[in-house]
Amino acid sequence: MQFLYKIYQILIVLPLGLLITFIAAIITIIGCLLGNAHFWGYYPGKIWSWLICRLLLLPIKVEGRNLIDKHQSYVFVANHQGPMDIFLIYGFLGRNFKWMMKKALRRIFLVGYACEKAHHIYVDKSGPKKIQATIDHARHTLQGGTSLVVFPEGSRSFTGHMGFFRKGAFQLADELQLPVVPITIDGSFDVLPRMAGFGFVRYHKMRLVIHQPIMPKGKGQADVAEVMRESYDTIMSALPERHQGYVKNDDQ
Repeated sequence: MQFLYKIYQILIVLPLGLLITFIAAIITIIGCLLGNAHFWGYYPGKIWSWLICRLLLLPIKVEGRNLIDKHQSYVFVANHQGPMDIFLIYGFLGRNFKWMMKKALRRIFLVGYACEKAHHIYVDKSGPKKIQATIDHARHTLQGGTSLVVFPEGSRSFTGHMGFFRKGAFQLADELQLPVVPITIDGSFDVLPRMAGFGFVRYHKMRLVIHQPIMPKGKGQADVAEVMRESYDTIMSALPERHQGYVKNDDQ
């Protein structure tokens, strides 16, 4: 069965996926250049991600979408199991948002440029001034009433377990007094683990668990640390037993 699934990926998913990716990137670029990055920076990517998951025939389960207020801006924070996390969140979260992503992704042909025009936020860690510029950009984006999605680990897992969280996203939420929404991603590691790179996808169910928003508790470093700890524990709680517990990620 797995052999037939690989043949299907080569003959059907690969050519159609490349075509869909090209079309989505072009539509995003043109739409954003015409002046509405809020709309065109989100919906082509959402449809692209949904179609890729459906082409791969992957079962998707979303829990907790009813906990989100469509009129409220949030900082969404999720564990990072693998490349499929992007498609799962983009296609099935059901909220217009901007990504906070690695600067290296800017080099992806056409897609990187489309993300730039869509006003997604590239994280530059090359020095303190660059890091501050990234934070300032994110702050400006959130003040415009847009939500933000961040992987606070900053790197994909090698094992399916969670590494440690960086505090940047939580500091932004604290500064702007925005609710933080923990998101648990389960199954993405089984579909495409990090060691597999962008090789063949394995057929496996993916689950997106949207937890209760954590409202601002106050303001200051103690509150940042508390929200970060609560977010970490909440995300961890919805992972299966085999992925419970902290495992050091040397790539963080």
